[in-house]
Amino acid sequence: MSNILTQNWLISRRHFLRGVGATVALPLLDCMIPARARAAVATKPRRSVFIYIPNGVNVLTWQITKAGRDFAFSGPMASLEKHRAHVTPISGLHHPGGIGGGHIVDKMWLTAARVKNEGGPFRNTVSADQLMAEANAPHTRFASLELSVGRGNNSLAWSRDGVPLPAEDSPKVVFDRLFGIEKGGIAQQRRRLQSDRGVLDSVLDDARSLKKRVGTDDRTKLDEYFEAVRSVEVRTERADTWLDVPKPKVEPADAARVGRNVPKSEAGDYYRTMYDLMVLALRTDMTRVATFMSGTEAQGLALPEIGVPQTRHELSHHNGDPVQMGRLTSADTFLVEQFSYFLDQLHATRDGDAPLLDRTMVLFGSGMSYGHSHGNANLPLVLAGGSALGLKHGQHIDYNLPKLGGAYEITAAKHYSTCSRPLDDNARMTNLLLTMLQMMEINAEKFADSLGPVSELV
Repeated sequence: MSNILTQNWLISRRHFLRGVGATVALPLLDCMIPARARAAVATKPRRSVFIYIPNGVNVLTWQITKAGRDFAFSGPMASLEKHRAHVTPISGLHHPGGIGGGHIVDKMWLTAARVKNEGGPFRNTVSADQLMAEANAPHTRFASLELSVGRGNNSLAWSRDGVPLPAEDSPKVVFDRLFGIEKGGIAQQRRRLQSDRGVLDSVLDDARSLKKRVGTDDRTKLDEYFEAVRSVEVRTERADTWLDVPKPKVEPADAARVGRNVPKSEAGDYYRTMYDLMVLALRTDMTRVATFMSGTEAQGLALPEIGVPQTRHELSHHNGDPVQMGRLTSADTFLVEQFSYFLDQLHATRDGDAPLLDRTMVLFGSGMSYGHSHGNANLPLVLAGGSALGLKHGQHIDYNLPKLGGAYEITAAKHYSTCSRPLDDNARMTNLLLTMLQMMEINAEKFADSLGPVSELV
């Protein structure tokens, strides 16, 4: 019975038929496919993309002041007008456990981990994108794609043991990884993976031996460590299997446009190249889950091409200076325009008989609202795409207005107060993440501190 539940009886594609001096890999058989994956083979892909902007926005110019369908986009969001039928701006959401999180809110944007864990230091949990990646991993070469303006741990994606998945900031490096020839050829790649497996086996053997000699608390920590090593082992096995599957061929024009080094000083070109890269990865089904951190709370690109020489962090701490606030609005507008470009490409790319956007959800936003005081209620969020997955768009969902008596005060102080203290405790960003998880057909009734899906979207 336990083998049936765990599916340990599955045959791996790494089994071979040997004889007469030849080694032939078995074809993909039903008994090699987990039951959940087999049920999904005939279904069309469901995809999700998460795009983060750091340090909030200029809330005085960003905020849409009317709810429902008869709303007007604010100035910074004007470029989304052409996508009105495919987007939903959302106001008033927050992470209850993240109030006062300061510069770590980017790390918890997709996890909702609490700032303090039982009085101790911040400890992250699994991010929503990685739950989606786990479910889609059997179908794609890469379970997920992590992009950022800063390499390494500057990532939105966090594993089940609260470890950040490393992100890449070079479009050329990512393109080569997705579509290029394996460095050293397939044989060398396989030798490297086999060596990695040997190291993992040795590490696990040492850890199991140590577990017998430590106390209960340490055994719990070691169990968590086993889980982390096991996840690396699974990814290694998956990478080995995909070595035998040819990568999709990319048109020379696409390769020339996307597979190049782009300096971050040319921010518009850099962002658009990153977005083109994600479209290409989704279109070729190399992955179905992607995250892009367009800046961390301490690192956001300056935009000299539009007359904004400061980093986003510098802009956010404007202290009410009208020049700085005007530049922050210009930067907000610029970032939304790049996001709108991404939606343009998703809508223009065919996915069978429909636009790629219809089967791709895209969440764009920040873990702060008012960066000057690190206010992180009333998060600036826009959800786009996914109409073929069941999402309904074309309205502004606002959880603030009922608590404000139906109208925003025109004074800056009143606007800022909605960004520092949530007006509706039940308006949680995890409700939105839960909705997206369910649209990805993840069997989840709750995510972190969620209370239920966003009914206005489904």
